[in-house]
Amino acid sequence: METSVFSKQSEMIGNTSLLKLDSLSEMTGSYIYVKCENENPGGSIKDRAALGMVQAALESGQLQRGMTIVEGTAGNTGIGLTLVGKSLGFPVRVVMPRGQAQEKERMVGLFGGELHLVDPCPFRDPGHFYHTAKRFAEEDPKQFWWANQFENTDNYKVHFETTGPEIWRQTQGKIDVFVSAAGTGGTIGGVSSFLKQENPLVKTILVDPRGSGLKSYVDSGEFKSEGSSITEGIGIMRLTQNFAAAKVDCAYSFDDQDIVTVARYLRDKDGIVLGTSSALNVTAALFEGLQESGKRIVTIACDSGERSFSKFYNDEFLRSKGIDPNESMEVLLDRWR
Repeated sequence: METSVFSKQSEMIGNTSLLKLDSLSEMTGSYIYVKCENENPGGSIKDRAALGMVQAALESGQLQRGMTIVEGTAGNTGIGLTLVGKSLGFPVRVVMPRGQAQEKERMVGLFGGELHLVDPCPFRDPGHFYHTAKRFAEEDPKQFWWANQFENTDNYKVHFETTGPEIWRQTQGKIDVFVSAAGTGGTIGGVSSFLKQENPLVKTILVDPRGSGLKSYVDSGEFKSEGSSITEGIGIMRLTQNFAAAKVDCAYSFDDQDIVTVARYLRDKDGIVLGTSSALNVTAALFEGLQESGKRIVTIACDSGERSFSKFYNDEFLRSKGIDPNESMEVLLDRWR
């Protein structure tokens, strides 16, 4: 098989593999697949959003030579923007809340980005990472272009134009269910819109971590939350422009214990190491597959587990959160019954 030759890393983004999860497919009698977004050069699905937003800003003239890209992020979008920015000749400033996985902070630096850390705080606080990044751009608009991943609809558009069509081609149009968590809403917004355009019967399931209000919004139209989660970069308590584009049929939510058990099982059975958001996606796909056999279910491996190692694969950390890292799949299935 021929291997493509590229001139820039940004050209390598997309066209990722679709992988069947043998152990979970056999367990459920359904066909469960993950779109391997960890294959992108920056290691996550956020490379797509980064490239889509930057390309659109260049075409519109909002981003010009000599400017710096700035964005507030829990990690992966900052890594993706740094990779894309450096690939295309732009410096990048990434605003992150303290307390995210150390691996994400290091990767921003490894790709050559400038990391600006702020204290974690509620969205209404002006010190929030979102508002801090916005403020940099507002105070010096000639120097900074703010990506604004939550409200910039070029985010969901790139998934409508690339991720959705790739899934449709790879499944040859034989897909019954699409499962996705949401942070900005770009992935679920773009992919669900494309799949529903091709076949309105494709079911879209939002999966939400505890502490997020999106499931409540889907169920009742109101943002309410309870609990908390060790997941990073997903879940939100407001309606973004990108999530507003999503065509969601129903929503699930799972405890951290559930996603840890599924992630460890998949690692041991299939040798697949998932990050936290990927594990939440796969947990929902497993749950859906157990409801009725014979379905073709596709979800997203948003990134791989190495950038979640210090928390998600740290037994001491998990136990400090009341999570049993060694819970068996049998115990989880009994809890779901």
